[in-house]
Amino acid sequence: MDLAINPFSSGTRLRDMIRAIRACKTAAEERAVVRRECAAIRAAISEGDQDYRHRNMAKLMFIHMLGYPTHFGQMECLKLIAAAGFPEKRIGYLGLMLLLDERQENAMFCFEHLVVLNADRDLNHSNQFIVGLALCALGNICSAEMARDLSPEVERLLQSREPNTKKKAALCSIRIVRKVPDLAENFMGSAVSLLKEKHHGVLISAVQLCAELCKASKEALEYLRKNCLDGLVRILRDVSNSSYAPEYDIAGITDPFLHIRVLKLMRILGQGDADCSEFVNDILAQVATKTESNKNAGNAILYECVETIMGIEATSGLRVLAINILGRFLSNRDNNIRYVALNMLMKAMEVDTQAVQRHRATILECVKDADVSIRKRALELVYLLVNDANAKSLTKELVDYLEVSDQDFKDDLTAKICSIVEKFSQDKLWYLDQMFKVLSLAGNYVKDDVWHALIVLISNASELQGYSVRSLYKALLACGEQESLVRVAVWCTGEYGEMLVNNVGMLDIEEPITVTESDAVDAVEVSLKRYSADVTTRAMCLVSLLKLSSRFPPTSERIKEIVAQNKGNTVLELQQRSSLLERMPVIDEASYLAKRAASTQATISSDKLAAAATPGSSLKLPNGVAKPPPAPLADLLDLSSDDAPATTSAPTTAPNDFLQDLLGIGLTDTSTAGGAPSASTDILMDLLSIGSSPVQNGPPTVSNFSLPGQAETKVAPVTPQVVDLLDGLSSSTSLSDENTAYPPITAFQSAALKITFNFKKQSGKPQETTIHASFTNLTSNTFTDFIFQAAVPKFIQLRLDPASSNTLPASGNDSVTQSLSVTNNQHGQKPLAMRIRITYKVNGEDRLEQGQINNFPAGL
Repeated sequence: MDLAINPFSSGTRLRDMIRAIRACKTAAEERAVVRRECAAIRAAISEGDQDYRHRNMAKLMFIHMLGYPTHFGQMECLKLIAAAGFPEKRIGYLGLMLLLDERQENAMFCFEHLVVLNADRDLNHSNQFIVGLALCALGNICSAEMARDLSPEVERLLQSREPNTKKKAALCSIRIVRKVPDLAENFMGSAVSLLKEKHHGVLISAVQLCAELCKASKEALEYLRKNCLDGLVRILRDVSNSSYAPEYDIAGITDPFLHIRVLKLMRILGQGDADCSEFVNDILAQVATKTESNKNAGNAILYECVETIMGIEATSGLRVLAINILGRFLSNRDNNIRYVALNMLMKAMEVDTQAVQRHRATILECVKDADVSIRKRALELVYLLVNDANAKSLTKELVDYLEVSDQDFKDDLTAKICSIVEKFSQDKLWYLDQMFKVLSLAGNYVKDDVWHALIVLISNASELQGYSVRSLYKALLACGEQESLVRVAVWCTGEYGEMLVNNVGMLDIEEPITVTESDAVDAVEVSLKRYSADVTTRAMCLVSLLKLSSRFPPTSERIKEIVAQNKGNTVLELQQRSSLLERMPVIDEASYLAKRAASTQATISSDKLAAAATPGSSLKLPNGVAKPPPAPLADLLDLSSDDAPATTSAPTTAPNDFLQDLLGIGLTDTSTAGGAPSASTDILMDLLSIGSSPVQNGPPTVSNFSLPGQAETKVAPVTPQVVDLLDGLSSSTSLSDENTAYPPITAFQSAALKITFNFKKQSGKPQETTIHASFTNLTSNTFTDFIFQAAVPKFIQLRLDPASSNTLPASGNDSVTQSLSVTNNQHGQKPLAMRIRITYKVNGEDRLEQGQINNFPAGL
């Protein structure tokens, strides 16, 4: 009656609990059933219920497999193990293996009790099944401490009469050797003796024990090489030649598991040992030739036999036999067999390449297999097979397959073909032909570095440039959707368009083609306007069109119209390239040449300038040495608007206006010619976008000078040219300052440094001033890595010559000098203005000083 009222009592059968759990429709219902069942089991444990202890433990194991905590029932395992009956012991040992493991703290406690209470009674029990239970449990969860305590008992059981006990003792020994390798020597003799048994279960266990001993100890490996090879050969021969045995037969093969275990142990023993390898050669050849390959079990044995042959010091004939077996595997319908054969052939490449080469045709067929895993593995193997002798034939096969291959496979296949062509190209023409085919068939999958290398080769092979541009032109018309092909083709069309039109450099294998200048432009235009073209391709098309405009003058107007369509493009790169077609302003050649001759020396001097050092840099460069930056001076200084619109200015011609717009130089001012700026306006602050008047010796500020420090040298290489050009743009030239003497000024002074400027003008050039700067160290420490930098507004041109030294002596003992050439393009309208920055090191510590110079003498 109680059972009917409470289905979750401790007497509930296991099947009833499982049925109740499976009937739950939600996880919450399942948790409720498990919770009630666990409560009933706890109550039974606390009451000491012995009648249903084994049933409760079975239910706990099922609950444990569901993932619920069952730690409260662990001690019940020991009570069941201590029981006299086999059913209780079986549940107890099963619970011990399932609920406990050696990583748990109380597991060791349980093991201690297990040894004390049950070692003599279970491991020495007359019932072999109870002994088997103890050995099975120890073989699964034995710890290092328990292994040392129980190893004598397990050694004794290895000599038992019962095959079942021997088998379980051997498996337990494997666990002991793994946990305590030092005990390996205790099991060597027993392991060899077990190889003489007839029972296959004992033999498999013994072979596994021998393999574990070889891994655990070198002494055991040498011992087994000397003593167990005879037994292994006998076992393998008996199993191979045995008649039908129903208890061991699998698909007509006698015990393939024993076959495989013995072959693995032979591979371990024969690896690196010529004598052992020679001893097992005959039996391996026998297994390889007699085993049937039409059954999966036979294929497993053959595969393990091949792996053993490849792993030992086998003869060349035996290796050829093994590779031939793998070749037969490649013709098998089973994808798994073909895949493992390809893997093994890749390993065999290191041993016997020529033997693998014989199966090249079969491997190539695997590249075309429907299974993607086999295709990729076969492709890797083909890549290993390529050499100078077969590169052309294999490449042709791969390129032919590239045309019909799946889209997912084209990426890998294209990469391998390109790598083969680059690595084994015997002549440039063959290289070009193969690359053109790949670009035509799979140009969207070609990596950038591949077509970059192709362009480099074409540019250096002058005899093949005409052939290349014609081949690419024909490919472009046929396969215009391949991105890499389009890029290479438009580049070649732009570079060698005249060869395309005039059929220059024709080879014997070519047929003449008729291409007009308009046709070449059409091809590039179509590529430019193709909807799928990316920014890189379109940019290359624009550059190609610009080149064609110079090579084909009749098409220049059409090209200009095509290019002009991209001036409003949202992509800045395309905008810039579309603007390259505009002409530079016309400059008076006679005036330019005369001025250039007079300033040649200054130009050469300025070309030698290198990059200015940044704050904190340890580079030891001369003062004023800076690398010309790529950006124009006006952009670097952010001097986009330096003054208001002019109220009075001298009339200038249209070319001069164009030059002003081009160079971004304003030649007028709100004040009248020769007037001074108002007192409320700081010209330099306005030009350099400085919000407040800076302190002459303020705290170091890197941002104020990082760009002006570069801008000072931007104009150095072209200073004479720009100055010469602007010299004729002024409305009037003041000649009153030519013979005026300007007093020296203290341009900058701090507690550590003093800078003095001396001025000098040349006759007939009032807008040009040469400043001789003198630097004096006011401290007792020497300044090293001394660098002076200056920034000026955009209407002033500045050139810094190298300083006399980059070391400034202490205490004013000596000075460093440096010359500055300044050209005020608005001389008489705006005064000089300059900001400076000085960097140096004191005892290895970086120092920075900066300030503004606004006390230049009037008239500069």
